[in-house]
Amino acid sequence: MTPLTQITPLRLPIANGQFANNEVVLDTPVVLAPMAGITNSAFRTLCREQGAGLFVSEMVTARALIERHPETMRLITPGVGESPRSVQLYAVDPVVVGQAVKLLMEDNLADHIDLNFGCPVPKVTRRGGGAALPFKRKLFSAIVGSAVKAAAPYGVPVTVKMRIGIDSDHLTYLQAAQSAADQGVAWVALHARTAAQLYEGQADWSAITRLVEHMKPTGVPVLGNGDIWSGSDGLRMVQETGCAGVVVGRGCLGRPWLFAELKAAFAGQELPELPTLFEVREIMFRHGELLLDFFESEGRAMRDLRKHMAWYLKGFSVPRELRAGFGMVSSLGELEHLLSQLVDQPYPTSIAETPRGRRSHGRAVSLPDGWLNDPDEYASITIDDAVSGG
Repeated sequence: MTPLTQITPLRLPIANGQFANNEVVLDTPVVLAPMAGITNSAFRTLCREQGAGLFVSEMVTARALIERHPETMRLITPGVGESPRSVQLYAVDPVVVGQAVKLLMEDNLADHIDLNFGCPVPKVTRRGGGAALPFKRKLFSAIVGSAVKAAAPYGVPVTVKMRIGIDSDHLTYLQAAQSAADQGVAWVALHARTAAQLYEGQADWSAITRLVEHMKPTGVPVLGNGDIWSGSDGLRMVQETGCAGVVVGRGCLGRPWLFAELKAAFAGQELPELPTLFEVREIMFRHGELLLDFFESEGRAMRDLRKHMAWYLKGFSVPRELRAGFGMVSSLGELEHLLSQLVDQPYPTSIAETPRGRRSHGRAVSLPDGWLNDPDEYASITIDDAVSGG
């Protein structure tokens, strides 16, 4: 296994005077992966307050961005003090993604662009986007190249996130990562599942190991993603696979302190103690305050917070009626009242490192008709990318 002393900081080259030596150095090589409806600037701020890393915006569509859709523009707005500003784009058209990146550059809205080729949800893959797109080799290369070309004059790095492939019969990650490297990306992140797996079972970390070896001649770093539920998991992934850093998604749902654990783990320090319920309730209230600032609407903020309640309280002994109240909370004052009724208790260690969020069973991937007929054909395919994904 890789000795701890060989785990080096992750460097992201950014030709921007506000960053020392024109680069961002992630002493804790951790990236927060966008999750639809979750990783708004309020949640990103909450996570940043817990530990170091890079925090990527929710995925937005390139077409919605160039049309300056109000909600899209709000989603890419960074939180107070959030730097570098990282935006994730979803696109299926090279021209559209180039226009979107150009807009971000000309309006000085981002310091880092991440391209999503990992989303497995049907509304994205049935249009040929997300995890379906790397199968179309020429299209994939054209989209990545267009984004890199648009960002290059501004010195802004482009990265990609992908899955192993569409399914076990259509693995694309090795060829796609090589293609992305050829186009000039700063790193490649791999979620070690196929699109058909969705979020079931265990991620195949051996695929990350294979990709690390495959990419060594290119010098392009590989980041690993999948089943990081604790600081120890993140460290173990780096040690076992040789990846340069980790991407965290579902593992931080209801436990943003995961980033504090990861920071300690990568620094070779003792992991912090798990929070008590009273410490968790402070984080819950802070989350509510941040959402209120983000939405500027108490009703909308509390509706967004509701989905986090079960994650925060998972495993704790909380009366059923009180849980129900958290699931229907409608104001910050009501949240404070509900929190005051909790009885302090230690964190339930039995669920401390268990999966969170989506546990969807695998299924056949929805694809455009004839998508798998020819991996090099894309000119005749017409796809509307004005769709949001996860």
